[in-house]
Amino acid sequence: MDGQIINNDVRVRAHIVETYRGHTQEVCGLKWSASGSQLASGGNDDLLHIWDSSMASSNSPTQWLHRLEEHTAAVKALAWCPFQGNLLASGGGGSDQRIKFWNTHSGVCLNSVDTSSQICALLWSNNEREMLSSHGFTENQLTLWKYPSMVKIAELTGHTSRVLFMVQSPDGCTVASAAGDETLRFWNVFRMPKVAKPASKTNSEPFGHWNIR
Repeated sequence: MDGQIINNDVRVRAHIVETYRGHTQEVCGLKWSASGSQLASGGNDDLLHIWDSSMASSNSPTQWLHRLEEHTAAVKALAWCPFQGNLLASGGGGSDQRIKFWNTHSGVCLNSVDTSSQICALLWSNNEREMLSSHGFTENQLTLWKYPSMVKIAELTGHTSRVLFMVQSPDGCTVASAAGDETLRFWNVFRMPKVAKPASKTNSEPFGHWNIR
């Protein structure tokens, strides 16, 4: 409720490592970049902050790197791109309904896509240049998008309440979604990663015979 973010290291007695203050209402989204160098936070105050861990201090509140005010509703959905470290996607709530893409080095908004629905969670595919968004009012659906064109590939329906969380399986193919309808659903939504074909053998010897040196 105080809009404060505290980073704790539970391995040590003085566990408060950094304190981030910038939100004026509840913090409803937090996501570290893959490198751990940047933290994205979204709030009920419609704000998105990017924090730089190298600027952090346990003695005084850390100043944000970027304060982004383009969303017009709460920012819960956050997802860092797995193939471009400085690319962040964020999603706005019921009165915003837009997925925005940010260059977190410059703070520039690269694209804004109207989804016509409350956005609750975002998930990048680890295997393809695709993104999955989950929604609330009105359809409580999951939507699969092609990136960067953001052409809609498919809509997955079945939940009867807003889809609050999504997580990807280790092989990157299956997504589990959890919703306010108290169900957990599994979707076979992403393709298997492409495997490079082995180079053709040019050896003239019969298959199975090898010269060992």
